[in-house]
Amino acid sequence: MIHNKFFIPLIFVLALLIGAGGTFAWMTFSQNEQAQQQEVSSSQSTAQENAEQEEDAAPENEGADWEQLEQTFELIQESYVDDVESSELIDGAISGMIDTLDDPYSVFMNQSTAEQFMQSLESSFEGIGAEVSMENDMVTIVAPFRDSPAEEAGLRPNDQVVEVDGENIEGLSLYDAVLKIRGEKGTTVTLTIDRPGSSDLMDVDVVRDEIPIETVYSETMEEAGQTIGILEIRSFSEQTASEFTEQLEALEAEGIDGLVIDVRGNPGGYLQSVEDIGDAIIPGGEPVVQIEDSEGQVMQHVSSLEEEKEYPIVGLIDEGSASASEILAAALHEAGGYELVGETTFGKGTVQQTIPLEDGSQVKLTAFRWLTSAGNDINEDGVDPTVEVMQPDYFYTAPVDVEEPLVFDMLSDQVENVQIMLNGLGYDPGRTDGYFGEQTEAAVRSFQEANGLEASGEVDEETAGALQEQVIESVRDPENDRQLQEALDLIQNGGQ
Repeated sequence: MIHNKFFIPLIFVLALLIGAGGTFAWMTFSQNEQAQQQEVSSSQSTAQENAEQEEDAAPENEGADWEQLEQTFELIQESYVDDVESSELIDGAISGMIDTLDDPYSVFMNQSTAEQFMQSLESSFEGIGAEVSMENDMVTIVAPFRDSPAEEAGLRPNDQVVEVDGENIEGLSLYDAVLKIRGEKGTTVTLTIDRPGSSDLMDVDVVRDEIPIETVYSETMEEAGQTIGILEIRSFSEQTASEFTEQLEALEAEGIDGLVIDVRGNPGGYLQSVEDIGDAIIPGGEPVVQIEDSEGQVMQHVSSLEEEKEYPIVGLIDEGSASASEILAAALHEAGGYELVGETTFGKGTVQQTIPLEDGSQVKLTAFRWLTSAGNDINEDGVDPTVEVMQPDYFYTAPVDVEEPLVFDMLSDQVENVQIMLNGLGYDPGRTDGYFGEQTEAAVRSFQEANGLEASGEVDEETAGALQEQVIESVRDPENDRQLQEALDLIQNGGQ
């Protein structure tokens, strides 16, 4: 039976807020460890009782299946040419069962990995600030956190991590890969990235840092005589709903004429958190989210908001908006009738529980599906914006890794990135196809002259660094944020 306020996370998350620090993943589904153990114990007892009740009705060949497994185990122990630890065989069998599910979010962690992972949860939030998942056996970036080291280094959704500090991670579980990427604040990790649409692998250096615990940021903007509130939610943690409510009340006290809710780059988090935020913003009596269990039973969380907001609201979304972010975005449009501006979201529509086993190992298992306010399943499809707006091309460029200077007559993806950056910063390279022609050389020289660099016309490490710094600065300028500007225009027109 699904309860209205169960505290399980929409664990999309293996947040690479990994560090000495740890993984900013919410691996409990109650407010404290004791409650977690009670809930797990309860579910395990229920499963055991059900198994006992159904034992007599089990197919005759079920016992034979277990015999086959036992025979294989004994055969390997007795006849395999090398010694094999029995624990490795058991772990391998469990991993095999989980792999058969073909679910990137269901994972087995042996005792050693689980211990390291839980230790990382208990420490400070230090790492690179990005979410990852396992897609097609590749560790894949879901979303870099806003203003995180991962974002500043140029990591993007759907980047695939091939190597960590020169070591190939093929075959590692997601958790083992995460443990390799995490590290202390101030240290650098080099990720070798395979980016969709790029023909070359790229090395991205990320300096680990402390990731802020605050998850909600607010400000006001004056547009054409109107005061518009901006609420940015960067993740959904235990305190996010209370932070959201507090800052929303402060904005309303200022007399805002409209509100923009920004969940771009937000990879998700606690289900209860997004439910509570729904209670503060979604019209009362409308569903915020629906949860479906393995039996097809559906529970709705209905907003308890007493008075509908009198001001227009617009949501901002992008491909890095996932899980709980998608719940809120869908509710804003389907239940609230509000516009969504930006790009189609990631498409994560399942809920996971992490269950400890007797020996200290853990299984993280997809236990529920979540459906939107209107009952739509967005898994692998995402939530579409009502107003699609792409950012300028240079918002999506990768950092330029210059081992050798980029010079006239070269042709490469790196040159293409430089051209897109130059064009976005107002220096016309003449082309953006990756060929370093005369006009590109002239644009590089103009950029160098404007920034006090040697005007060689070649892109060396210093020039590449200066380009990246100016791109980051430009990306952070609200005037260049096309999605935000469109949202502000909609607010001024009454949200239509």
